Amino acid sequence: MTAVRLRALADEDPELHGLAERLLSLAEAGLPAMLRSSRSGAKDDTFAFTRAAVATGMELRGTSTRYAAITALGARFLPEERQRAVLGGHSAEDFTGLLVQQLPQVGNLGDAALIAWAAAETGHPKLSDALGRVAALDADDGPRHTVEAAWVLSALAAARGAAEVETELAAARERLLRARVGDSPLFPHATGPGLVPWYRSHIGCFADQTYPLQALARAHAAGAGGDGEALAAAVACAARICELQGDGGQWWWHYDARSGSVVEGYPVYSVHQHAMAPTALFDVTEAGGPDFGAAIRKGLRWMTEVPELAAAPQSMIHDELGVTWRKVHRGDPRKAVRAARGVSTRMLPGLRLSALDRMYRPTSLDRECRPYEFGWMLFAWLGRLPG
Repeated sequence: MTAVRLRALADEDPELHGLAERLLSLAEAGLPAMLRSSRSGAKDDTFAFTRAAVATGMELRGTSTRYAAITALGARFLPEERQRAVLGGHSAEDFTGLLVQQLPQVGNLGDAALIAWAAAETGHPKLSDALGRVAALDADDGPRHTVEAAWVLSALAAARGAAEVETELAAARERLLRARVGDSPLFPHATGPGLVPWYRSHIGCFADQTYPLQALARAHAAGAGGDGEALAAAVACAARICELQGDGGQWWWHYDARSGSVVEGYPVYSVHQHAMAPTALFDVTEAGGPDFGAAIRKGLRWMTEVPELAAAPQSMIHDELGVTWRKVHRGDPRKAVRAARGVSTRMLPGLRLSALDRMYRPTSLDRECRPYEFGWMLFAWLGRLPG
């Protein structure tokens, strides 16, 4: 594998370069086991929602259009024969076509936006159909979940030049920029009130940061004259989550979007460490922002040097199973720590309730793996921002 980002990593840290190549090989080996297909070449080929450890081995559960689209986005960077090995005999463009055919039944804006993004990236001839479905699902002026709003902007930025999207792109860009609270660089969970209960409306998760900063960077890069405001917002968000990164490279989970501080760090997700943070931060740099390589490398190193598991070492990477375990978490019943910190910080920003850290230590493992984790991994390390 000789992708630009991988070559740079080889120069900066040969050991981590070896880890990245190991993970990419694992992704190619693991994705076929997550594909649900009744027969080779079937039109209903899709990916499972998750592949989880059970007493008898590994079990597929559910299906996910969203995860299938993300997998197509990542797999398109592979040579065609390897795309087909990952996607049940389909090329990335053909697999995206299967998803486009399903769009009339897709009712979720985020799912439709990811399919449209994949259609734009693969040059699919029915891109206009995909964009039309996004427009239909995004027709009213109500609030949106921030992640889905970001995917809409990324899809429109990717489609720029292949379709007339200027009006929609401008609106999607403005919606994301307006979602921020005051002068905080971070994003909440929704672009406006009404979707999230009041007591946690100030909270944004890690995905609520990475997908918007990526989308804004891509919107800047896609325009002939650039978009300085969008890039500045992406850089500010990226810089803040890097400032807050854990000493062990952890990308934390919940933030106070008002103050730009961490509300609750756990769970720490493998996909954030090896894929979502790298792809977003690489995009910002390649769009003209600063170099966040040190933070990317620090986060990637967590995959093999997990301080939370130091007392009873366990691996996050299982080549023999074709998985990386999903996350390290506290194991608290009903996610009690996150709930308590969400409510308490609503009333008193910065309140830690530190006794919870002693009661519920983050030493539990979630033994499952989802296809989008490998899709974003391929996208992060084999891709590159166009231009």
